Amino acid sequence: MIRAVKSLLVVICLLLSLSAFADDWPAFMGPNANGIAPDQGINKNWAQRPPQVLWKVPLGDNGYAGPSVADGKVFIIDHEGTNDIVKALDLATGEEVWRLSYPDAQKYNYGFARATPVFDAGRLYTLGRMGLLHCLKAATGEKVWSRNIQADFKGQRPKWNYAASPIVDGEKLIVHPGGKAGNVVALNKLTGETIWVGGSGDVAGYSTPVIATLQGQKQYVVFTGVSLIGVAAATGKLLWRVPWKTGSNVNAAMPIVGGNFIFITSGYKHGCALIEITAQGPVVRWSNKLITSHFNSPIYYGYVYGTSDTGHLVCLHSGNGTAMWRQPGFKKGGLVAVDGVIIVMNDQNGDVVMVKASHEGYQELGRVKPLGGQSWTAPIIADGKLIIRNKQALACLDLM
Repeated sequence: MIRAVKSLLVVICLLLSLSAFADDWPAFMGPNANGIAPDQGINKNWAQRPPQVLWKVPLGDNGYAGPSVADGKVFIIDHEGTNDIVKALDLATGEEVWRLSYPDAQKYNYGFARATPVFDAGRLYTLGRMGLLHCLKAATGEKVWSRNIQADFKGQRPKWNYAASPIVDGEKLIVHPGGKAGNVVALNKLTGETIWVGGSGDVAGYSTPVIATLQGQKQYVVFTGVSLIGVAAATGKLLWRVPWKTGSNVNAAMPIVGGNFIFITSGYKHGCALIEITAQGPVVRWSNKLITSHFNSPIYYGYVYGTSDTGHLVCLHSGNGTAMWRQPGFKKGGLVAVDGVIIVMNDQNGDVVMVKASHEGYQELGRVKPLGGQSWTAPIIADGKLIIRNKQALACLDLM
């Protein structure tokens, strides 16, 4: 009897440990804002057992807004007629749970909304491309509060409108309206009230801010339209600034922060760089054009993996900027890391490709095409499921 109880306890512990390796994807770039899913034990034999498509849902925005997943729901901002539609879908079935509609009568411009919804403690934060920010009850879609970050803070929208997702940090919700009045703003996440207005006077970029501690000081690393800046988390004070001006002021890929180092990359043939934040200020340690990410964010998974405007998937040594390998055929597609592999999209034909996360060379493990067509949005992984989209549909695949 004792032996049986012990065996049962071992099984329960194993099940609990396995469940701990799956998680939601509550915000842009996942649970740890690094593009890495904690899931383990996924199916890697796509040749003999390709991932099953669990459901497909049509989308009306003809664009690129990204999804998030929490509490058994998939959240995404869609568009119908002259309205943006925040949708909550059942993760298991794809069926619609609730929707919130609000006007966005502006003309089509590479789709409509761009930002990823953010789930935190039962609330959902969404940002429309014209600056309308909502706090909703995630269970029902009921509005708690709203602000307009352009109107309220004299924001300077970039050419292709707001795309940077909000981020939650403790009691604060951080948004990036751009402009001389306040490039970065901290709001009370529960009430929407302004805590501070700070940063530089730059036009907004398209990149989601990063929470970091550099040289012992907590701050937000923000890729504006023309620079990389550090903003004190407590006050909004500008701490440092590195000019980084690209074609059409497009800085869209999320910076990677490790220690006192920051990796950034931009398209329009601009390139990438490693910046160290020293006690004396920022220093560019190296820069090159091996990764020129137009909009999809690279991932650090032992090495930097990213897609480039040249069409290559690149594995880069972050310490010295050397390319370990470069593989053509990926265009501007997004990627996600999980369980020792990289899953990356071909943005032109919709191929979903599994690649071994190894610096020793490109090793393709499998390839499927569940949707096809132009797929600029990065894939995400939640609770053992891979969620992808093209311009017309959202699809959920079983990774286990």
